Amino acid sequence: MGCLGALDGTLVDVTIPEADKARYRTRKGTISVNVFAACDRRMHFIYMLTGWEGSVADACVLRDAISRPSGFRVPHGNYYLCDNGYANRDGFLTPYKMVRYHLHEWGNGPSTPQNYKEYFNMNHAKARNVIERTFGLLKKRWAIMRSPSFYPIKIQNRIILACALLHNFIRNEMPNDPLDEDLQSVPLNQSDDENFIDSVQLSQSWSNWRDNLALEMYNNWRGVA
Repeated sequence: MGCLGALDGTLVDVTIPEADKARYRTRKGTISVNVFAACDRRMHFIYMLTGWEGSVADACVLRDAISRPSGFRVPHGNYYLCDNGYANRDGFLTPYKMVRYHLHEWGNGPSTPQNYKEYFNMNHAKARNVIERTFGLLKKRWAIMRSPSFYPIKIQNRIILACALLHNFIRNEMPNDPLDEDLQSVPLNQSDDENFIDSVQLSQSWSNWRDNLALEMYNNWRGVA
């Protein structure tokens, strides 16, 4: 099993006609599009899908992304880290529910992990934070990502994709990115189709694999043979 990176959705505020605002209104009341993206550990965007209304759940956007003919692809035997807005199943590794998770909850003494699920969640949060940092860097670099523009919605979505492409170019050409150094942690080849995961439903076998992985990690940390 190989971890390819992390994925998540982020909201980008947009300007749209009054008649369409209800569909784009988020739980916080902003008018936004839900941008789905996956990145690698070097903070390069691997895939991005924009255009879904801000009211749409992250899991629905992922389902659309992997169902498209040239959409998001996860080769069997690999996976992305994601939060509990997604199902824990082949190719998508989530943390344990009802177990503390966020980075600020961990520390020394009583704040150290007390069991294998907590230890797994702590390490999952640290690793998955790369997608939050990548989104944060994207929005910090491009002001147009931080406030709605007044172009037609199709153009606004293309601008988001263009910013992501430029972000990747800069990451390739500038190994020491000064914006990255200033960014704080954010509580942030063609193959046949059968070689890729094409479902996002819950999987008991995948949950069992997560348990085995978590126990192995925890025992290694504690020095248990």
